[in-house]
Amino acid sequence: MDGAFGLIVIGLWIFCLLDVISTDEYACRNLGKTMWVILVLFFPLIGSIAWLVAGRPESNPTSSMPYKGNHGHPSSFPEYDRPGRYVATNPEDDETFLRGLRERAEEQRQAYRANQQRELENQKRRELEEGDSTPS
Repeated sequence: MDGAFGLIVIGLWIFCLLDVISTDEYACRNLGKTMWVILVLFFPLIGSIAWLVAGRPESNPTSSMPYKGNHGHPSSFPEYDRPGRYVATNPEDDETFLRGLRERAEEQRQAYRANQQRELENQKRRELEEGDSTPS
């Protein structure tokens, strides 16, 4: 009896350890992936049960099986499900955001060009100084 229970625990432990390792970081629930690996590794029975109950990603059969109509619908991507994700409610907000991005990008381009121009001027000045200081 004890041998059978031991085999079941070892099988469960190996399954859960491999499952934790193969699960993506974002899909782990309640703890980070590293913490789940440590928990399952050092506490085989309790950690494995905890992983199955509280850590394993919830399965969504329609999005995980491509043959059941999953054609890469945006809701199958985890970044769309993250809390706090901003979604524009009207096109004007979106346009304001994009205009701000364009303005910021143009400011960065201008700063880069000015920096490049300064670098060229400094390099020319150094070359002239080196040319004047060489003995004839």
